[in-house]
Amino acid sequence: MKIVIIGGTGLIGSKTVERLRRLGHEVIAASPNTGVNTITGEGLTEALEGTDVVIDLANSPSFEDKAVMEFFETSGRNLLAAEKIAGVKHHIALSVIGTERLQESGYFRAKLAQETLIKASGMPYTIVHSTQFMEFLSGIAQSGTVGDSVHLSPAFVQPIASDDVADAMTDVALAAPVNGTIEIAGPERSRLSDLVARYLKATGDVRTVVPDTEARYFNARLEDGSLVSDNGPRLGKITFEQWFPTSARK
Repeated sequence: MKIVIIGGTGLIGSKTVERLRRLGHEVIAASPNTGVNTITGEGLTEALEGTDVVIDLANSPSFEDKAVMEFFETSGRNLLAAEKIAGVKHHIALSVIGTERLQESGYFRAKLAQETLIKASGMPYTIVHSTQFMEFLSGIAQSGTVGDSVHLSPAFVQPIASDDVADAMTDVALAAPVNGTIEIAGPERSRLSDLVARYLKATGDVRTVVPDTEARYFNARLEDGSLVSDNGPRLGKITFEQWFPTSARK
C-alpha cells in the first residue's frame, strides 16, 4: 500500500514510518520540511496521488486558543478535501483520551473540532485516542513548575511509550476503518503527581512535586477519570521502569 503520514518526521511519525517501510509499504513522511503543508496546501495533491491510507499525526506549533483551533480546523479541512479527490480509502487521526471531557481547554476544544470534521467528512476513518506519552513527562513537569516546586494534579494517568503508540498506529494503518474511535493506553495507572515525582527523582532533579487538585492541565481542571480509559483500551507493553533507562534522556 501507499501510506502518507502527516507529521511523519515527528516522534510518533518517524517510528511509524520505519515500521511500515520495514513491512514493505510505500510510505511518505509528509511535513512542511519535506514540502507537504496541510495549512497552505503546498505539495498535498502530489503527495496523496495514489494513496490508500493517510495517518494524521500533525500537531499545532502554537497552543494558544485561537491559533490551535485555526490549525486543526484548517489542516483538517484541507487534508480531508484532498483525500476525497485522491480517493484515499482510510483516514486515521491520533487524538487524546479525555478530549471530550476537557473542553475548558482551548487545545482539547480544537482536537474535538478536528474529530468532528473527520466524522462529518464521509471518509472511512479511524480515530485513535491515546493517553499521554511517557516522553512528555519532562514537559508536564515544566508546565507546573513554580520556583523549586512542581504543582500537578493528583488525577490518574496511564502513560504510554511512543514505541507502543507507533506499534498501534501501524496496526491500525493495516486494518480496515472502524468508522469510530479506538483507545490505547500504557500498562500502568498512577497519579500524575506521583509519576512526575518518580520521574524527577530518577533524573536527579531536586524539584519537589506538590499534589494540587486545582493545578491545570492544558488549562483544564482534572478529575480522577479525565485522562484514563475504562473502556477496554489496547494496552502497551512498555512500563515506566522499562522505558526510562533507554528513552528518558534522549
